[in-house]
Amino acid sequence: MPTPRVPVVRLVLTMTDDKPMKSAYELAMERLRQKDAEAGIESKPLTDAQKAAIAEIRNFYEAKMAEQDVLHQSALRSTLDLEARATLEAQYRRDRERFTSERDSKIEKIRRGESQT
Repeated sequence: MPTPRVPVVRLVLTMTDDKPMKSAYELAMERLRQKDAEAGIESKPLTDAQKAAIAEIRNFYEAKMAEQDVLHQSALRSTLDLEARATLEAQYRRDRERFTSERDSKIEKIRRGESQT
């Protein structure tokens, strides 16, 4: 008995454009830019001076947080009292949040073109 023939289906996909396919990230960013444009929000590139100022601020606060971390670890090693350790942890979190908030606020001012004080 002969084996039945199975039809072969060939699918040929052609691109209508010669543009490369975009990643999900690129598509999402494109949609966000379009929404911003519709809302009247302009995006302007940062100047070299703004980039340098932002880098300086990030480096400064990175150093402050590293110093804070060293001091915190030292304080934790010097105490065994659980209440005192909990207080140190809470203070550490507050300080880190404050540093992060200050950093982000200064960076945002630079992005808006305001002078840093």
